Amino acid sequence: MQPSMTLHWSPRSPYVRKVMIVAHELGLTPRIRTVRTVVGGTTPHLGLMRINPLGKLPTLELADGTALYDSPVICEYLDTLHDRPPLFPADGPARFTALRRQALGDGMLDAALPWLSERFRPAERQSAPHMALWRAKLEAAVAALEAEAPALAADAFGIGQIAIGVALGYLDFRFPQLAWRDGHATLADWYETFAARPAVADNPPVDDR
Repeated sequence: MQPSMTLHWSPRSPYVRKVMIVAHELGLTPRIRTVRTVVGGTTPHLGLMRINPLGKLPTLELADGTALYDSPVICEYLDTLHDRPPLFPADGPARFTALRRQALGDGMLDAALPWLSERFRPAERQSAPHMALWRAKLEAAVAALEAEAPALAADAFGIGQIAIGVALGYLDFRFPQLAWRDGHATLADWYETFAARPAVADNPPVDDR
């Protein structure tokens, strides 16, 4: 099967990882060509900005030349291209639970990434109040997920579990000092099951490739 879509991709991006796990779960990876694309810093990627004016990853180019961004939109689009059990419930309470969980997982990344960037600034220019805020948000999210972990395990696997699992994996990848498993044994057990899924294990976060 020839790829019909192009994903602008980085092995460091947790949002890209979420898309790749979704594609793998749905059997769509043969239809996607990945292109290593470097964004961030202070230099705009003018080529990417021609199709995504925000210049962000992930960006998915379709066969007709249109582009989709960012990860929630791409993941829901991919969920229309297969005949497997859906990752996005069609309607009702299950749909809004899944979307809320996706928002929580993505929001954890939205707190982790600026904290990571702040750590690369000279020590005298780092904002201790901002770092404390980001840490507090992540700790609150993990505590909430400990309470929700039985439901994560019991409910049909979908986009909410993927987003949350990617966020927890990113804490392992970039913030091991948080030791998020401490005091959260139920969530840790759920995460081990998540991490063992082939789609997850085959798309690990790495610093470069």
